[in-house]
Amino acid sequence: MTATIALAGTVPLARIRVRIDRVRLALWTAGLVVMVGASAASIDRLFPTQADLDQAAAGSDNPAIRAFNGPAQALDTLGGQVAFQIGAPGFVIAALASILLTTRLTRREEESGRLELVRALPVGRGSSMAAAAGVLGLMNVVVGLGVALVCLASGLPAAGCWAFGLEFTTVGWVFTAVALVAAQLASTSRAASGLAGAVLALSFVLRAIGDMTNGVLSWLSPIGWAQAARPWAGERWWVFILPIAATIALGALARALLVRRDLGGGLLPARRGPAVAAPRLATPLALAIRQQRAVVIGWGAALALFGFVYGVVVDSIEDFVSDNESMTDFMAAGGGGASLTDSYLAQSIRVLALIASGFTAQAVLRARGEETSGRAEPLLALPVTRRSWLGSHAGIAAVGSIVVTLAAAVAMAVGVLIATGDPDQVAGLFGAALGYTPALMVVVGAGLALSGWLPRAAVATWALVAAGMVIGVFGPVLDLPDWVSNLSPFEHIALAPAEATSFVPLVVLSVVAAVLAVVGFAGIDRRDVPS
Repeated sequence: MTATIALAGTVPLARIRVRIDRVRLALWTAGLVVMVGASAASIDRLFPTQADLDQAAAGSDNPAIRAFNGPAQALDTLGGQVAFQIGAPGFVIAALASILLTTRLTRREEESGRLELVRALPVGRGSSMAAAAGVLGLMNVVVGLGVALVCLASGLPAAGCWAFGLEFTTVGWVFTAVALVAAQLASTSRAASGLAGAVLALSFVLRAIGDMTNGVLSWLSPIGWAQAARPWAGERWWVFILPIAATIALGALARALLVRRDLGGGLLPARRGPAVAAPRLATPLALAIRQQRAVVIGWGAALALFGFVYGVVVDSIEDFVSDNESMTDFMAAGGGGASLTDSYLAQSIRVLALIASGFTAQAVLRARGEETSGRAEPLLALPVTRRSWLGSHAGIAAVGSIVVTLAAAVAMAVGVLIATGDPDQVAGLFGAALGYTPALMVVVGAGLALSGWLPRAAVATWALVAAGMVIGVFGPVLDLPDWVSNLSPFEHIALAPAEATSFVPLVVLSVVAAVLAVVGFAGIDRRDVPS
């Protein structure tokens, strides 16, 4: 089979992919660019003078901070602070976007049976994978251009802006290629995303350990390659050869693996289960637990890692922000005159709760995914009510949200104890984390209401999560109006332990969540499944 024949129909397929997933592609692209732009603006406000930058640079020489943010490069400049504060988390989000979209455009199309219908037309065997690679490659180029332009608009030096944008592009390319390889190995889209996600996690860990030590291990990580380009700190353009070469090599590997497997199968076939399900799987709730346990464990581990990092640096917070009036005002926003340490812990717990809301949305929308994949219909043909089926996934979302949030709080407490040795510092962390439960339940309720009445719009649950993240993280520095901030349920929760807990908002949010849940359960009985 010649290369031309193997790739026949690639361009039309790419157009179809863009048309079908244009909203997701646009949201991921805009989200990344807006995140960088808003962060750059907030950093400019946090460090208005050179003295503030010098103080921040001196306070960032901490192994735990380097493990989370990356190498400290030119931190006495605004550009260096932008790269330091946004780089590592931004690259992880860009990589995650590429992984999820790549597996959606490849393995999920194959898993659903749509690719088999497409292959009945005069298209090449490699055209679907090539179309996905082209679409995601172009999306990452647009992300890189957008990042560079918003940095230029912030008045940062041009060379660093283009290097920073190219970092986002090349990280996205590498993990697109990683996901393409994973899609050939795994037989399901979830397994492919899991394999690629494991590579991303390993890359982050290698980079973190490398930046805490002598830096050697960082060169084994695509994220480490990106940060080695040193935007605004004496750019090293030759470093970009590494991710480009890795992308080409992984793409070639994915192409070689593609021709060695059957359509619908993977080179690592799924383990065969028993012929008869165990009695413990005889209920919708037990099945939902089995389906979502890996998601709970994965989110819990990730949040625990973030919580530990936030906790272990608490001892250096006073020194880091004490001489920076803007940073002090930001940390103490809503803190009611509390100490900087308590304000920092309160803000950190809120960020962790906001991240946990991503799990909440994913878990509650799993029911919708089961519906669209066709797996819910045979289940509902059994003596299983729609409410018990939907409620099982809602229950996992509700209980799992508490579990992953507490995992973050426990890890943060361990980090604080290691850093300070003071048990009094951790006394209020668990109550503060549990205080966000009503806000997380509102996300569950929103997902249920949309799944019950407007199933095609259920993905809008993620808009509530995104709004909470933007308002919670950037609201204080962007000086958003109160009515905008009040759109997020998380903003109604007191910033404990810096503030005293107010029970009225907790009760109101709980009632809102309950009403939304009742609406959702009423809707699922009044529509077709699937719909």
